[in-house]
Amino acid sequence: MKYIKAVGFDQHLPIENPESFQDIKIDTPEAHGHDLLVRVDGVSVNPVDTFVRKSGRKNRLSKPKIIGWDSVGVVIDAGEDVTLFNKGDRVWYAGDFTRSGSNAQNQLVDERIVGFAPKNLTDEQAAAVPLVGLTAYESLFEKLGIDWTGNENKTLLIINGAGGVGSIAIQLAKLAGLTVIATASRDNSISWAKKMGADYVINHHQDLVSQVKHLNTKYVDYILNLNNLDAHWNEISELIKPDGQIVATTENHRLIDLQKLTKKRATFAWEWMYSKSYFKTETMISQNKILNHLSQLYVDNDLLPINTISYSVINASNMRKAHADVETGSMIGKVVLTSWEK
Repeated sequence: MKYIKAVGFDQHLPIENPESFQDIKIDTPEAHGHDLLVRVDGVSVNPVDTFVRKSGRKNRLSKPKIIGWDSVGVVIDAGEDVTLFNKGDRVWYAGDFTRSGSNAQNQLVDERIVGFAPKNLTDEQAAAVPLVGLTAYESLFEKLGIDWTGNENKTLLIINGAGGVGSIAIQLAKLAGLTVIATASRDNSISWAKKMGADYVINHHQDLVSQVKHLNTKYVDYILNLNNLDAHWNEISELIKPDGQIVATTENHRLIDLQKLTKKRATFAWEWMYSKSYFKTETMISQNKILNHLSQLYVDNDLLPINTISYSVINASNMRKAHADVETGSMIGKVVLTSWEK
């Protein structure tokens, strides 16, 4: 059995602890069924990575856990049921919450949640996109029910516009013709949201209702909440238009009062892009189509890259740095790691 390199952990530790990640070796996985075996060339770190790493029982794990979801790489083997890809195809994906992660030289992933990586993006650029791209796309076009056309008089409010999901959501919403109000609080995050295409940027540390009204807008048609639902629920309830749509990607920590939406007949929904693979739904293959659409948008130069911090070797030391970057809570865009030491 051939061994491959990976980055894992066997304890849920603070990122400052040098044992929070370890360089390890594992058996090379074998592809069966709908699985692709992918040579991982680049990965990125998302808030979910840091949450899974630091949250768990204090006991040492029986074997190291490998996390990581975003990946770009090349198909090196395929299961007997694979029909969508061939060996040598360059692909990108956000993986499956129930399986071993992308922080390994080779990874198994179901072809139905994989897309062809954009030919015009580097590994650094491509690795940053899949998870946030799928989240933004599903939020806008599946959960909010936005069409690609006919949105000239529609307004979307994105709470936390400078993070990974917000960076893609702003761009997709503008492609669909919406007016986008994004929130950001620091000079560099405000500049970033504007670079992504936001029409207006307001401060989520200040009253959102008065700031939106200052834009001569009483209600917005859609709201995408990407951070701190507890803090913004009352503002969201007040700002949403009658018959409007609200989607949140981050969970609440206190009960939210859905009755605030009653008179407006507004709709609230959650978005978790892992739902399809987690429950093996019939709609799982939609992520293949979404990733291929995002890839084409990049090839057509309709989307901007969102990677902002890069580490050139995937190892435990750099993984600790990347997690520390995300845990600052002030990330703009995405942090990525590429290539393995020979």
